[in-house]
Amino acid sequence: MNRRMVLALAPLLLGVGGCGYNQIQQLDETAAQAKQQISVQLQRRADLVPNLVNTVKGYAQHEEAVFTQVAQARAGLAGAIQTGDPQQMATANGQLTGALGRLLAISEAYPQLKADQGFLRLQDELTGTENRIATSRNDYNEAVRAYNAYIRTFPQAITAKVTGAKARTYFEAAAGTEAPPTVDFGTRPTPATTTPAPPKKP
Repeated sequence: MNRRMVLALAPLLLGVGGCGYNQIQQLDETAAQAKQQISVQLQRRADLVPNLVNTVKGYAQHEEAVFTQVAQARAGLAGAIQTGDPQQMATANGQLTGALGRLLAISEAYPQLKADQGFLRLQDELTGTENRIATSRNDYNEAVRAYNAYIRTFPQAITAKVTGAKARTYFEAAAGTEAPPTVDFGTRPTPATTTPAPPKKP
């Protein structure tokens, strides 16, 4: 690029910089990194599911319908992660949350499963992962809020339009799936056992 061309382009380059181009790029990159963290934690959650299912199967082999639902929900989450679409990931994660809630509820009927150390460890890992997902989701949504607000303001909106910068989608869980499944272990009253009546004398 010769000197004359540089001088000709200088006002344009200064104008772009002054209209927030660099800031748009920085905010967009922050949001992209935050979304990647969500994907990492969602994948970690999906990776824990097979071990949890296998542990439950060791005590409740006949709960095949629940195992199938969990497998389908896990596959759905894996597919959503591949798309990179925040809304698809949020929806698929909510569906997995519901399926895991049904899986964990099975333990109420199996005291030995509730006491299984492997089962308890996997629950702890899932809880930790769910907490990290919630943190990553909050970080991402805050980054998206800052980015979307910035590209809507003047004169940055002009720069966004010229450069093709688009508003980002929030990571929003479907209604009713925001909270992780909660299962009460050991605090429910044990159902009363009834003593069979003695046989009637002839």
